[in-house]
Amino acid sequence: MEYKDLQVFLSVVEAQHLGRAGQHLHMSSSTLSRRLSRMEKDVGAQLLIRDSGPLTLTPAGELFRQHAEQTLESFQALRSAVNSEVSDMEGSLTLYCSVTASYSFLADLLARFRERYPRVDLRIHTGDAAESIPRADSGDADVVIAARPEQLPSDLTFRAMASSPLLFIAPRSIGTVPQLARPDTNWSEVPMVLSESGLARSRVNQWFSARGIRPHIYAQVTGHEAIVSMVALGVGVGVVPELVLQNSPLAGRVRVLAVRPELEPFAIGLCAQTQRLNEPLLQALWHTAVR
Repeated sequence: MEYKDLQVFLSVVEAQHLGRAGQHLHMSSSTLSRRLSRMEKDVGAQLLIRDSGPLTLTPAGELFRQHAEQTLESFQALRSAVNSEVSDMEGSLTLYCSVTASYSFLADLLARFRERYPRVDLRIHTGDAAESIPRADSGDADVVIAARPEQLPSDLTFRAMASSPLLFIAPRSIGTVPQLARPDTNWSEVPMVLSESGLARSRVNQWFSARGIRPHIYAQVTGHEAIVSMVALGVGVGVVPELVLQNSPLAGRVRVLAVRPELEPFAIGLCAQTQRLNEPLLQALWHTAVR
């Protein structure tokens, strides 16, 4: 069992709710549930009672909570002893990510990196998420925060940090897109707002193709944030990562559709050229991100 598993367990215990804990950890409720089930299997006992209402600890869960707190406390003491000295490493790195990734992952990463490597200059560029992997591949960015593509270029290495489901979203008002009010939705008639390119577009194209559906594309936009905005205006149905929706100021003006089968979730993490991972600055950032 990993230290991150113990941290996840304690976060769920504190929140007493999978949804709230998921928002803090940038994980979906289904991902958390699977992770907790794996822990219970490793321990050999039920740890949490997941009936209606707040999550509560079983007697075994209380023992496991104490074990998790003691283990993490000991590990933190070890890390503090090992990393007691601030590194004098100098230089600069260019990091590229989407706007959503910048305030979902970057703030915590920067805080920890700057504490350990105060003399290293991190140059942050933000833009369309679809540009992340190409920038790492071309060398325009030393490292990127991105969703792992279905086919990762052979010269790149990816290290996952979190997972984000891919969701169909519609305007909050049910009557705004009348095609959705029918018992059996005819998806060929539903106006769709999709990204111009990138992993999300590829997966939604595969979803429609597998069902022999030619989608009615109302608009194609750059960036997932723009999709949420257009859907909130009532122009159609969009597909965005859950992480984008959670951080959108317009989240309350859209609803998530229960579409089956679900689209494959995004794996989000760091990506850089494999041949450069032995460079000290990249190693420092890489190790900071996954601790």
